[in-house]
Amino acid sequence: MSSTIIAAYAVFCVIVFAVINMMIRRKRNDHETELIAEHESVEEIVNQREEITLPQDDDSSVQVLQSAATTMIEEVEKPVSMPEQKKQTRASAPAEAEQPAMNAGVMLTILIIGMFVSILNQTVINIVLPELITEFNMSTTTGQWLSTGFMLVNGILVPISVYLVQTFTYRKLFLAAMMFFTVGSIVCAVATNFPIMMTGRVIQAVGAGILMPIGMNIFMMLFPPAKRGMAMGLLGVALILAPAVGPTIAGWLVQNYTWNIMFYGMFALGLIIFFVALRFFTIEQSLSKPKFDVIGAVASTIGLGTLLYGFSEAGAKGWGSAEVVSMLVIGTIGLICFVMWELKSETKLLDLTIFKIPAFSFTMLINILITMTMYGGMLLLPVYLQNIRGFTAIESGLLLLPGSLLMGLLGPFAGRLFDRYGIRPLAIFGLLIITYSTYEYTHLSMDTSYAYIMAMYTLRSFGMAFIMMPMLTAGMNVLPMNQIADGTAAQNTLRSVAGSIGTAILVTVMTRQSAFHAADYANEVTAANPVLHTNFTQVGQGLASLAHVSAQTGTTLETALLYGQVMKLSTVAGINDAFWAATILSGLSFVLSLFLHSPKKHVKK
Repeated sequence: MSSTIIAAYAVFCVIVFAVINMMIRRKRNDHETELIAEHESVEEIVNQREEITLPQDDDSSVQVLQSAATTMIEEVEKPVSMPEQKKQTRASAPAEAEQPAMNAGVMLTILIIGMFVSILNQTVINIVLPELITEFNMSTTTGQWLSTGFMLVNGILVPISVYLVQTFTYRKLFLAAMMFFTVGSIVCAVATNFPIMMTGRVIQAVGAGILMPIGMNIFMMLFPPAKRGMAMGLLGVALILAPAVGPTIAGWLVQNYTWNIMFYGMFALGLIIFFVALRFFTIEQSLSKPKFDVIGAVASTIGLGTLLYGFSEAGAKGWGSAEVVSMLVIGTIGLICFVMWELKSETKLLDLTIFKIPAFSFTMLINILITMTMYGGMLLLPVYLQNIRGFTAIESGLLLLPGSLLMGLLGPFAGRLFDRYGIRPLAIFGLLIITYSTYEYTHLSMDTSYAYIMAMYTLRSFGMAFIMMPMLTAGMNVLPMNQIADGTAAQNTLRSVAGSIGTAILVTVMTRQSAFHAADYANEVTAANPVLHTNFTQVGQGLASLAHVSAQTGTTLETALLYGQVMKLSTVAGINDAFWAATILSGLSFVLSLFLHSPKKHVKK
């Protein structure tokens, strides 16, 4: 059944891509005519102004937007009074050049809000899943496909994003992404069974798979390397705050209203963003329009899809499961075929030569280890808080909320530090804090206070603020502009795989170590121990007396209580061991960060 669903997803993605291609290509000829006329008018203006010269390989609208975006960041950092001479120069500039500059801030705001809503959608499904399982009368395994299927479609579309960026304008791609997200949201809102809900989730995943890569590409294109740290810090606010507030909002809505309200709200937000973007999202870029690499797309779809599914199921079904092993083998073979084909193909789906740049590959390796650590911690703490300590979903979300908010709000500040000092000091500082705070979670017990857990998570998030977006930016800054799309796709793909691997590894460690500790407790609690046997008999008799039942029933009750307590203690011990594994990953990242090369200041062109 699982293999059939995976195959259906692959076919659906191909159909969706064909539909997008047909819909957008209908207006391409008209758009090209408009671009030619626009370029001719720009050339006339340039000829009239002999003192202004533009490089031939740059797009004029991109230059204007880049200048406007850079100016916007500088104005955020410090107010600058405009001299009279500059005022006169600006007044003499044509009105056509001022319009994109005025729209740059609005366009970036639309982009950030759109990405925020898209990521918010990914994080809330786990909160409403219990309600959906009950209402749709489905098993937990089936319900998990609402999350797993979203991840698979998203991961499959990311490598294709390079072709999309080179073939269609950012405006068309953003509008298409928001259209898919909005339609998927309303389908989920009106769903009455699992197939309809799954259809809505897949449509949403198509929008997210298009939106995430182009968002990072736009930021990289608009801002020069010396300003990308601050810019990516602003983008990080959306990427980090959405997972922080998503579970809390979803938990509150589910507890006080119904799960449908959440999807109706996303539909309304998506609709507003779409119509605002239709008016203000006017960015254009030069298009190379390459041929579509069908073989590479098929190989990456099979490889990434089966690999992500295998890792997502390994934690629950075990690494020795026939389904998991087969998926991992097929995924590995698919990725090997993809790499071999891309290295020799003339029309590449993804340019793998970016990994020949040492700085990019090294920062990518550290980013993978950090992602594995972060995803594991996000999974282990809710298990401990809700399953062991008995906190509600809202209480668990509120405990994680301050740290996540701090991490999002510190993003622009960390970006400024990155622009000024580079990545090395930030990485050493941040990873030192992350390693220490992760280590503190290796001592959890049944009595660990709520405030202490919150304080350690807040400290851990404080360290993450200096790592996540600056490390991504450091890797992208070493790439030339014509490889930015390839670098973005590679980073998003590897982070998705790293998150799945990290989750699978830490869940496996927790499960196996919990069973190991439970066996140890069972060996200690035996009738051969006279003291324990005497206490056990006395407690059983006391329970029988309190419950007014027979001595045998009292012994049975005591055995059930003791077994439940043993399982909780063994699970806590297993979680501690899993955090030990996360600490090792974080420590390895810290050691690698010592070898990062980081000039104090970026060189401005």
